[in-house]
Formats: sequence, structure tokens, C-alpha cells
Amino acid sequence: MPSKKVKTVPEPVRVERLGFRLDEQTKDLIERAAHLECRKVTDFCVAVLADAARRTIAEHETLRLSERDREVFFDTLMSPPQANERLIRALAEHKRRIVS
Repeated sequence: MPSKKVKTVPEPVRVERLGFRLDEQTKDLIERAAHLECRKVTDFCVAVLADAARRTIAEHETLRLSERDREVFFDTLMSPPQANERLIRALAEHKRRIVS
């Protein structure tokens, strides 16, 4: 029977370092969790830290609106107000300062 070729994704080259100290209980906890997932402690830590970093960034880059705010936002998109003199001046100033 012919063997199947399995494509493997190359692991990213790790050249950067991140070091920190922790208490014995935290270290034991991390080692236990890594062991339960059959991973090296370093691989476990990198994966967990990267996931937490992605979630943190997403939380800070996501705009959450209340139901009322959402309605106002979409109503304004659907029926934008007329530009007043102040907005017209601001747009003219922006166009003067910013070269496209």
C-alpha cells in the first residue's frame, strides 16, 4: 500500500526571547497544564500567551455599542445630517493640510 505524504507546516523560527520569574505554584500549574496537553512548557506558554495577546488586542480594537448607540449610528448612516459651516471649514482645512 502506498504511503501518503503528509504536509507539515514549518514552525516559525524563534529568535526573540522573553524572560520572567514566577513563584513555584504558578510554575507547577503551568507545567501541569503543558503536560496535560502533551506539549513542552515553552510551546504551551508561547501558544497561551499569543492567544491571550490576540484576545486583548481584539477587545481593545472592537467598538461595542449599546442598542441605543447602534440605532443612532445606523440611522445617521442611512440619513446623514446636512453639513454645517463648521464641518465645511474643517473639511476644507483637512484638504489643504493633507495631500492625497
